Amino acid sequence: MDPLGAPSQFVDVDSLPGWTDVYEAKQLDAHQNPVERAQVNIRSPFPYRKDINAKIILWKGDVALLNCTAIVNTSNESLTDKNPVSESVFMHAGPDLRDELQKLKGCRTGEAKLTKGFNLAARFIIHTVGPKYKSRYRTAAESSLYSCYRNVLQLAKEQAMCSVGFCVINSLKRCYPLEDATHIALRTVRRFLEIHGETLEKVVFAVSELEEVTYQKLMPLYFPRSLEEEIQSLPCLPADIGNAEGEPVVPERQIRITEKPGVPDDASDEEGLEADLSFIGSHAFARMEGDVDKQRRLILQGQLSEAALQKQHQRNYNRWLCQARAEDLSDIASLKALYQTGVDNCGRTVMVVVGRNIPVTLIDMEKALLYFIHVMDHIAVKEYVLVYFHTLTNDYNQLDSNFLKKLYDVVDIKYKRNLKALYFVHPTFRSKVSAWFFTTFTISGLKDKIHYVESLQQLFTAIPPEQIDLPPFVLEYDARENGPYYSFYPPSPDL
Repeated sequence: MDPLGAPSQFVDVDSLPGWTDVYEAKQLDAHQNPVERAQVNIRSPFPYRKDINAKIILWKGDVALLNCTAIVNTSNESLTDKNPVSESVFMHAGPDLRDELQKLKGCRTGEAKLTKGFNLAARFIIHTVGPKYKSRYRTAAESSLYSCYRNVLQLAKEQAMCSVGFCVINSLKRCYPLEDATHIALRTVRRFLEIHGETLEKVVFAVSELEEVTYQKLMPLYFPRSLEEEIQSLPCLPADIGNAEGEPVVPERQIRITEKPGVPDDASDEEGLEADLSFIGSHAFARMEGDVDKQRRLILQGQLSEAALQKQHQRNYNRWLCQARAEDLSDIASLKALYQTGVDNCGRTVMVVVGRNIPVTLIDMEKALLYFIHVMDHIAVKEYVLVYFHTLTNDYNQLDSNFLKKLYDVVDIKYKRNLKALYFVHPTFRSKVSAWFFTTFTISGLKDKIHYVESLQQLFTAIPPEQIDLPPFVLEYDARENGPYYSFYPPSPDL
């Protein structure tokens, strides 16, 4: 008996090997060397985080036996389901649990409700109801399963719990494909820990022997244990990696409810009200796609609405994104023409484009477009700024206006919405004229975001010098043109 009075069959979470511990043991056996940070030019949307990995445990066993603050029980809407997880929880918790559940009066799909642990080692049980899966209603099922994991974690946060033991919520009886469900489970937990990591010390995934294989396969995608594993896992990520909180995003299947049913989207001139109500309907259920056949007729008649055009554009972008994740882009990455650096004075991510490093006539520009999408997709979900170094470029480095127009047309709306500034460093008179024509007659939405920067000193008023990696030739040019002050600023060794 331990201090909590739990029989010896219960398992202390602190005695279990962590997700990182297993990997480090394998690394020692294989005598592998870790990848240096300087070698990495592209990062996963789920980057290597040692602090998050330290909280994760993958354990093959019965969740009811875990000595956590709370364990998760998957059930049905009446909380009377008979599945292996529930039956074990009821057996070890004792008859008082059934009496307690009757007071809850059921639980809706996607919700989470709390009871005491009674005879379990865990102090609490969080009950949740996973969705029934049908391929026709896949989006609804994905959203409901996400809600299960998110609501469990939110409840744990509100109750100041230290540890949570998850069973696999999608039971076999509900026909949810295990691999699809595992993607949702892992990325939801990952995103929650990124935002609220300080509230939880341990998260245990308790799995069966069958489930363990899938979890071991997919966990490196969301919890890479080294930079090397992060790079190896990147091509295996699915096209839909969810939003900033892990919620599934599948626009072509989403439900959409218009502000004024029956009225075309462009018929309203109440822009202020529209902006105020923009947060309404952000959940997947609140955006229903209309009659597909009717949309096709409208396309043929040239009367496709703005909303339908946006959905069509999103589908096209998703195809580009899938191709970008599947393609070998190492030759483009080696140019070091696009990379992420620090943050600006407002805390926004800074992305750098080095014009001189783009040999336009020597590379496949479609692969360059794919590489841009591959790198920027997860950056553009939040506010960011671009720094373009036009320093010492020539005719062989000039990006064609047709390419830039294609890039602008292909990328998702989040790229345009979250781009807050484009710093054009060391522009020439010719480049200013070209940029003016391009942003005036081709891409008008970009014009107000461009800031011409004549010197690094001017750039440093927006981005601290320690937050941006500068190519050596940029420093040398600026010192020559604007004085030697900047030569004391150390250049990036990798550029």
